[in-house]
Amino acid sequence: MSRYLPLLSCGVLLALIASGVAHASGQVTVYRCEASNGKVTLGDAPCPAGQRQETREMIRPQDPPPAPAPVAAPTPPPTAPIVRDVVVYRTPPRPMYECTNVDDSKTYTSDNGDGNPRLVPIWSLGYRGRGSVVVGNTWVRDTCHQLPQAEVCDRLRDRRYEILRQYHSALQSERQALDREQRGVDARLGNDCGAG
Repeated sequence: MSRYLPLLSCGVLLALIASGVAHASGQVTVYRCEASNGKVTLGDAPCPAGQRQETREMIRPQDPPPAPAPVAAPTPPPTAPIVRDVVVYRTPPRPMYECTNVDDSKTYTSDNGDGNPRLVPIWSLGYRGRGSVVVGNTWVRDTCHQLPQAEVCDRLRDRRYEILRQYHSALQSERQALDREQRGVDARLGNDCGAG
């Protein structure tokens, strides 16, 4: 009789259980019916007349206890964003000086206040000897004064504009020098003036 048990499929077994056919003892009776042509059927009711019948008593399966409701994992508290200090090192603005040539009173700019040196005769400075002209030379420098930072930035912008104007008519070798000068002017504008 146990050789017929594999014929029970889960669907049939569940159907039998669901039909409510059970003894008071919590068992279920399964009927195996074999017709004269060899066709086998399983059911929860006795076989029709003329068919061979086998029965099997099975323990009625019980549903497992309901699973506890899933407990949601506690939501971790939001983490504060990581704040990293960004340290920017800026060099202080470099001064610019306007210098005046003592010979022709033309002005030019310089990165230091020393002025251009020139060797001039001493007599041209007004020195006179006793009754004769003093002979000799001496070094003199042009007079320079420091420009305010706003004026420095304006002069740098003017020079950048002038470089761009000169660039289109310059020779290739001149363009390389203008490119180098413009990079220096742009870097200084970015550091000393905070903008390009």
